[in-house]
Amino acid sequence: MERCLNFIDGAWVEPQSQKYAENINPATGESLGVVALSTAEDVDAAVQAAVKAQSTWRLVPAPQRAEVLYKVGALLKAKKEELARILTMEMGKVIEEARGEVQEAIDMAFYMAGEGRRLFGQTTPSELPNKMAMSVRAPIGVVGIITPWNFPIAIASWKSLPAIVAGNTVVWKPATETPFMAREFVKIYAEAGLPKGVINLVCGSGSVVGEAMVAHPDIQVISFTGSNDVGRSIASKAGSQLKRVSLEMGGKNAVVVMDDANLELAVDAILWGAYGTSGQRCTATSRVIVHRKVKEELEQRLLEKIETLTIGNGLDETVKVGPIINKSSLVKVHDYVEIGRSEGAKLLAGGTIVENPPLAGGSGAGNAKEASGHYYAPTVFTDAAIEMRIAQEEIFGPVVTIIPVDSFEEAIAANNSVRYGLSSSIFTQDVNRVFTAMRDLDTGIVYVNAGTTGAEIHLPFGGSKGTGNGHRDSGQAALDVFTEWKTVYVDYSGTLQRAQIDVEHQ
Repeated sequence: MERCLNFIDGAWVEPQSQKYAENINPATGESLGVVALSTAEDVDAAVQAAVKAQSTWRLVPAPQRAEVLYKVGALLKAKKEELARILTMEMGKVIEEARGEVQEAIDMAFYMAGEGRRLFGQTTPSELPNKMAMSVRAPIGVVGIITPWNFPIAIASWKSLPAIVAGNTVVWKPATETPFMAREFVKIYAEAGLPKGVINLVCGSGSVVGEAMVAHPDIQVISFTGSNDVGRSIASKAGSQLKRVSLEMGGKNAVVVMDDANLELAVDAILWGAYGTSGQRCTATSRVIVHRKVKEELEQRLLEKIETLTIGNGLDETVKVGPIINKSSLVKVHDYVEIGRSEGAKLLAGGTIVENPPLAGGSGAGNAKEASGHYYAPTVFTDAAIEMRIAQEEIFGPVVTIIPVDSFEEAIAANNSVRYGLSSSIFTQDVNRVFTAMRDLDTGIVYVNAGTTGAEIHLPFGGSKGTGNGHRDSGQAALDVFTEWKTVYVDYSGTLQRAQIDVEHQ
């Protein structure tokens, strides 16, 4: 049976507990192998290796550190199809989406490699003569990253690549649902020539491994993507130790459709945003806020498009909606559908667990047994009020809630009514509405005439309110999470000059 071990100080090692959990293919229910269930002792061993490695890695010139990242990008590119298939088998997203996710990691590797020559600081005139003033970026030390199962390589790339190019070392806890993707990524780092101890993989539960990482005194930064409840707990515990904490904790994203919108384009965006990755994205389209004048037509077009979606094993090239990650998540999605019914929202489509969906045929389809996993039908509620739970709480499944409004102002207020602030979208041809929406939609990401998904790696990713705590993944902003600003003054006057002292009285 294939096993995912820990990677500590450049070697694959068994967990000290000698315990493992099964790694299940959500499309088939079959076991892919087992993953280590590590302990606090494993975390400590990884941190010790990271501390030792960081003492020398920080002294490697950043452009040389970047050379390793260029090799990582090339290896990811060469192994793209192999990685995509592992991702689909382990997480369930359809193969075209898996390829896109691996491409995101490729892009991030090359982008952050470029930052090895652009870890810019600032120079500024000093207020005193014969004195130079500047600021530089400095690595922090050991970084702990905790990543989710829904984007197992993309999000790991957002966090590990900038941390490493900036001169830090990494202890990584991947989700127990997707350990083989983590293993493959670490193998690529090693093959690219990353020195031992610079990246360390410790598999296991959040309650054991994650807690040990947050508590460990030698981990200076925790970067976490996951649920709001867990993120709040991490912030509380890490904050008492003065650790830097970066949190990304989900969304309740809306597409706003005004009465002048291109409805065909809006429906395509909703379909992709709501049902891509089976709705298991933090940027998934969970709400549609639509002007009443076009509500009926939009619903009709959306229902027609939903009928064309095929459900099944994501290795089938024709499948558009894959499985839910596990049984407990499937139950949660269905529970929310029942909540929507009880709240009085009108169910237009879906609302059912799909048993053994028929395969559509095509490459990798195999036999019918391959589609006996955890599936949920693409679901639409309409005539929902903004205070309903299905319009307020993150469902993390293929469920979209339509909320009718009578004006642009009401649409903006409806979008802003939730506790999350990750992504929002507006469809309109009115340039005045566009710029007002860009200003007033209270999310970290705003799309105009596009859906709520599709972030690009060279721009900051993250949100406001309950989505995060002000830091960002991806783009140059990610470097702020993993570096300290150091201000340097060089006085070449040969005398003691005292800043802020009134020179007239010296």
